Amino acid sequence: MLNQRLQQKLLQKLSPQQIQLMKMLQIPTAQLEQRIKEEIETNPALEEGENNEDETPEISESTLPEAETRTDESEETETPEEDAKVDDEIDMGEYYDEDDEGVAEYKTADPGEVYDPENDNKSVPVSTAATFHDYLESQVGMLDMDERQQEIALHIIGSIDDDGYLRRDPDAIVDDLVFRQNISTHEKEVFHIIEQIQKFDPAGVCARSLEECLLIQLKRKEDPTEYTQLAIKAIEKHFDLFAKKHYDKLENLMGIDDQKLKRIIEEITKLNPKPGSSFSSSSNEGEITVIPDFIIANNNGELVLTLSSRNAPELRVSNHFKEMITTYKQAKIKSKDQKEAILFVKQKIDSAKWFIEAIQSRYNTMLHTMNAIMEFQKEYLLTGDESHLRPMILKDIADKTGLDISTVSRVANSKYVQTEFGTISLKYFFSESMTTDSGEEVSTREVKKILNDLIGAESKDKPISDQHLTEILNQRGYNIARRTVAKYREQLNIPVARLRREL
Repeated sequence: MLNQRLQQKLLQKLSPQQIQLMKMLQIPTAQLEQRIKEEIETNPALEEGENNEDETPEISESTLPEAETRTDESEETETPEEDAKVDDEIDMGEYYDEDDEGVAEYKTADPGEVYDPENDNKSVPVSTAATFHDYLESQVGMLDMDERQQEIALHIIGSIDDDGYLRRDPDAIVDDLVFRQNISTHEKEVFHIIEQIQKFDPAGVCARSLEECLLIQLKRKEDPTEYTQLAIKAIEKHFDLFAKKHYDKLENLMGIDDQKLKRIIEEITKLNPKPGSSFSSSSNEGEITVIPDFIIANNNGELVLTLSSRNAPELRVSNHFKEMITTYKQAKIKSKDQKEAILFVKQKIDSAKWFIEAIQSRYNTMLHTMNAIMEFQKEYLLTGDESHLRPMILKDIADKTGLDISTVSRVANSKYVQTEFGTISLKYFFSESMTTDSGEEVSTREVKKILNDLIGAESKDKPISDQHLTEILNQRGYNIARRTVAKYREQLNIPVARLRREL
């Protein structure tokens, strides 16, 4: 049975401008230039334009984004294209102003001596050196193989990762060759060709495990010694004990003393566990250059904050599109085609203005947020001493700026600030707090630094256990449990005491 009833609902929807601002806030400076280029390519009403004004956007209530709503970004919103209708008369007043030059009124501040955009080389160098895989493929011709076997060898080389390891199983390679290259083979032939490739340089390449990689390098030594042979034995028969540093058991099983074991370890630690990484062209291929979004300078004890002006061209609405509107306004007879064309122009101008406003709001919001972080962590930014780093969470900055926590999170994500102590991720400034015996709140980052210093100064033949580290920290007034010490140690990428032991 169908029923009709009235129901009231209170819904919050994000405007297209708010959604666009949220997306823009997430983009770091390193990617901003590409995002602007993409928008210019898709919107002919948007173009780069000169701006004679040389002002930094001031942080004020009028320049900040409108009040935000705490709602899901996936909320459906209407775009200019969806909302547009072809009316008989279109009010062009809001799109055309004879006094409007159409130039976006934003420009980042000149950081002066800290950063000079005039001397900034924006070109991206392109490497022309041979890659790691090119180097391996160039060695295939030295093998005594027919054309078919060389194709198999090239396919195997293509399956080697950047570390130099062959992670794909031989049976899977057999299937790949059949289905992708119509080459019929079998596992025995693939194994044989893998063994041939393992003779290539750099030594250890095409290994299927760390154990095999180390053995290949040991067996290829030109002047093997007694300790080389013992190292091969240790890897072949007792690799797990060696990897887990169960040295006492290893000595008993191999019938050797501490001195011999130390020489064996020296032999193995000289090897390269990632032979592919030694090829600089390949190892640097995935590296990302960090471009600071903010710059903080210390001017005689006063912190000065500026935005990096790299990759931030000035934008404006196209003069050509303005002229089209002028022509339409002056036309006495307006045909249907003209109305449809001017509707297209209207939509593109809307989109261009929204994008320019989003860029401007991005700068204002970023400055406002970073200024709050700078004030909160002023002592640390003046001294560089981690003990002066105050506990700070996203809510602290959200309360200080009046922005939503999600907005602060977007600003902090993937953003960097250049200081006199180096370029730092904004996430570095955020940490939880813990209370000492004296009742003082300190940053967990301070505890991690003490932990790192203690481990760095420990005796390598008798590393400090997590329990002992906990006792030391408790003696210094830090109320911390052993499991928390273990968690912090793992976050610092420090292994357990047993794996830190050295002879």
